[in-house]
Amino acid sequence: MSESTLVQLASWLEPAEWEAFRSGTWCRAWQKLGARPTVYQGTPGTHFAVWAPRAARVSVTGDFNRWTPHSHPLQPWGGTGFWTGFVPGVGPGAKYRFHVVPRVSVRGVDKLDPFAFRQELGGEPVSVVGVPHFSWKDAHWMRTRAEAQSPARPVSIYEVHLGSWMRVPEEGNRRPTYRELAPRLADYVHHHGFTHVELLPITEHTEDASLGYQPLSFFAPTARHGSPEELMELVDTLHRAGVGVVFDWVAWRFDAAPFGHGRFDVAPLYETVPADPLGGQGSVRFDFSRPEVRSFLLSSAVFWLEHYHGDALRLGRLSRLLEPAGEHGGPTPGSEDPAAITFLRQLNQIVSRECPGALTMAAETGGRLQVARPVHLGGLGFGREWDAGFAADLLDYLSRDPLHRKFCHELLTRRLEAPFRPNLLLPLSHADASPGGPSLLARMHGDPGSKFAHLRLLLACLFFQPGKKLLFMGGEFGQWQSWRPDTSLDWHLIADGNPHNGLQKLVGTLNGLYRNHPALHATDDHPEGFQWVDPHDRDESTLSWLRKDPQTGEVLLVTCNFTPVLRQGRRLGVPRPGTWREIFNSDAPEYGGQGRGNFGGVDAFPIPWHGQPHSVVVTLPPLAAVVF
Repeated sequence: MSESTLVQLASWLEPAEWEAFRSGTWCRAWQKLGARPTVYQGTPGTHFAVWAPRAARVSVTGDFNRWTPHSHPLQPWGGTGFWTGFVPGVGPGAKYRFHVVPRVSVRGVDKLDPFAFRQELGGEPVSVVGVPHFSWKDAHWMRTRAEAQSPARPVSIYEVHLGSWMRVPEEGNRRPTYRELAPRLADYVHHHGFTHVELLPITEHTEDASLGYQPLSFFAPTARHGSPEELMELVDTLHRAGVGVVFDWVAWRFDAAPFGHGRFDVAPLYETVPADPLGGQGSVRFDFSRPEVRSFLLSSAVFWLEHYHGDALRLGRLSRLLEPAGEHGGPTPGSEDPAAITFLRQLNQIVSRECPGALTMAAETGGRLQVARPVHLGGLGFGREWDAGFAADLLDYLSRDPLHRKFCHELLTRRLEAPFRPNLLLPLSHADASPGGPSLLARMHGDPGSKFAHLRLLLACLFFQPGKKLLFMGGEFGQWQSWRPDTSLDWHLIADGNPHNGLQKLVGTLNGLYRNHPALHATDDHPEGFQWVDPHDRDESTLSWLRKDPQTGEVLLVTCNFTPVLRQGRRLGVPRPGTWREIFNSDAPEYGGQGRGNFGGVDAFPIPWHGQPHSVVVTLPPLAAVVF
C-alpha cells in the first residue's frame, strides 16, 4: 500500500474526550485509542491512534507492510499529542507496532500499542488488531452482584494462578486454556463452597514463571491460555455457577522492556523521571503526577470491570505505589506521593460510579490507615483491605513449639484487641506460599500428623474470625511442596480417607458454615459481631470468643486449643441457657482428626462466668477448634 491510502477520520475525537484525557479523568480511552477495525466510506480497514506528544513522526508497521517503517505514517491530531490514521484493508488478526521517531533524531523505535486488546509474545512481541466480542450469558449475576458482594454477605475467595492450578501432564505438562479451565474451575470452587475466584496473572507479561507483576499490557489478557474471547468464556462460566471473579490488577509499575511503555516517544512518558528499574527487577514506576497517565490507568481499570465483567480488582503492593520516586527513580520509603493518593481516590470513585456493584481491594498496605475509609471521609476509598497481619501473626505462632507459645500469646489476640477496623479481608495468599518457600502445611510445627492438625486449626481461625476470606490454591488440601509456577498442584495427594482429602473436606465444611450462618459473615464490618469470652488463657494457650448477628439473634461460641494437650472440664461463659449444639469440630475423623469432642453438644447453666450470665463445661481436643 502507498502512503496515499492512509487517511484521518475527521470525527474521531470529541473535544470533551480530549479535555478529560489531559485532565486525568477519562476512564474509557480504550474506546478511541489503539487499533479498531472499522469501515470508512465503504472501505473496511483499521483506525490506529496513539499518544506520543514528543514524537516528530509516527507510523504503523506490521505484517501487512512487511514491517517497513514510514510506509503508513499517522497524522498528528491538532496539538493534542495524538497520532491517528485509517489503513484500508487491515483487519482483525493483523500484527502491528508503532514506529516512533523523536524530534531530536532520525532513528525511531518500534513500540507495542499501549491500548492493544491482543498481544502475541513469540520471539518478538507484537500487538494484534481486534476488539474482543462475546455473547454473555451472565445477566442474572450482573444484575444481582451488588447484593452478592455487599458487606453483609459472605465473601470467600479462592486465589488461583492460572498457569499452575491444573496443567495437562499427559501432554507434556502444558498450560490449560481458558476454555479448558472454565468448567473445571467453576465446578471445583462451587463444590467446595467458595464465593469468588481471584485470577492471576491476567494481563500480558514477559516472564513465564511469574505472577505477572511486571505487566507488558494493561488491556490485553495473556495469550498463554488462549484468546480474549476464551477468557470471557471463563468469566461467564464462573458467573453462571454463581462465582464472582476478582482480577489481580497491577497499577504501579510496568515492564521496562524496550518495546513496551518505557521511553515511549524516546523519552519518559508513562514513567517517572529518572526511570531506573525498580530494585533491578526490570520494571519502572508509573508517573501518577501526569494526568494522561492517570487517564490511561483509570481506563484500564474500568475496561477490565466493564468489558470482561470483572467483579473486583485487587491492587497489590499498595505501600510501594504510595511511595514517591526518589532521586534515582526508585521508591522513597516512609513518605507518600500526593499524586498517587489522588490517583487512588479517583480510581475508587470512578469504579463506584461507573461499575455498580464492583469492588476494589487493597493488599500489602504497609499498615497505612484509612485505606478502606470512604474518600469523602478522608480515606482512599477501597472496598476491602487485606489484613496481612492476620496471616503473619498466626503463621508465626503456629510454627513455634507449643511449649513456648504462652510467651507469645499476644500473636493470637492483638489483632482482635486493637481498635475495630471494618472492611477487612483475611488472606492466606500467594504471599504465604511463594516459589521456593515452604507451603502452609510445611510451615506448621511438629511431625506430619501434628502439621495437619495445626493447618486445620489455622483454617478454622481464618473462617471464624471477623473479615472476608481468601485462600491461595493448594492450601485447601495441604500441598507439601512449595508452589511452583511451572507445574501443577500436587493433585495426586488427594485420595479418599487420607489427611489431604480430610483437609479438603474441612474447607468445604468451613465455607458452608461461613455462608449459612449469618453470625459468621453478616457483622464482619461491625464491632457488635464479635465478643471475647476468654482471651487471657496464656498458660494453656486456648482462646474463646462469640460471633453474633443481632438481626437474626444467632450466637456462636468458638473455642480453640493451640496445644497438643486434651483440655477437659473447661468452663466458658455464654449469654444464653439451654443446649449449645456442637456444629463443628476440626478434630472430627472425616477431617483426619481423632474424634474427641463433646458428644454433640453441652448444656448451659445459670452459673455466671467470663462476664456472661450462664456457662458451659466443654472438652477442647488437642490442636483443634470447636464451635457451638
